[in-house]
Amino acid sequence: MQKSTIQYLLINCVLAIVLISCGPVTKNYSPKKLDKTSYEAPYFSNPKTDYVYKTNITVYGNEMSGIFIAKKINDSIHRVVFTTEFGNKLLDFEISDKSFKVNSIVSELDRKILINTLRDDFRLLLKKEYLIQEQFENESDNIYKSADGNRDNYLFLSKKDQKLEKVIHASKTKEKITLTFSSENNIFAEKIEIIHQNIKLKIEFNYFKSE
Repeated sequence: MQKSTIQYLLINCVLAIVLISCGPVTKNYSPKKLDKTSYEAPYFSNPKTDYVYKTNITVYGNEMSGIFIAKKINDSIHRVVFTTEFGNKLLDFEISDKSFKVNSIVSELDRKILINTLRDDFRLLLKKEYLIQEQFENESDNIYKSADGNRDNYLFLSKKDQKLEKVIHASKTKEKITLTFSSENNIFAEKIEIIHQNIKLKIEFNYFKSE
């Protein structure tokens, strides 16, 4: 990847945040009696598996593609590596709910706002345990609310097969980040999308099948 391409992508990533207006996440959902007080996300949980995805990052209309690799290295920490499609390492993080370590990152991406955004995205993507405070429902999903610092996560589990299909990370009044999962077996997600509502940032993961 040419250095100028990375720099241009970075410049666009640090543009001013454009806020959107929306109501509470649950405004269109019906309250429901709580049927569980905790939930363990099934994805990225097997320490014997290297989770490898072809990944495309789109920021303000500019794209960067590469390979995303995540591996659970102990009970709480995942190691995340992002490389170019030619195998050149762009970043190497270790992430848990409470810790974050940058093992390496190329100088073009070594900017605090970008690192913090990716840290938060990957932390949400890899999050395993949720404590549930409230429950809602719509026609197709049971929706579980779980506190996350001064924000909340809303987990959408299909009524049909109990698959985790979506996680919305939100403040009290606005949706901030949406994760969607496509999974055949509720163990491994073949396709994942991370979409930001307040900046023009989208990350797409597609399972990489080695030939």
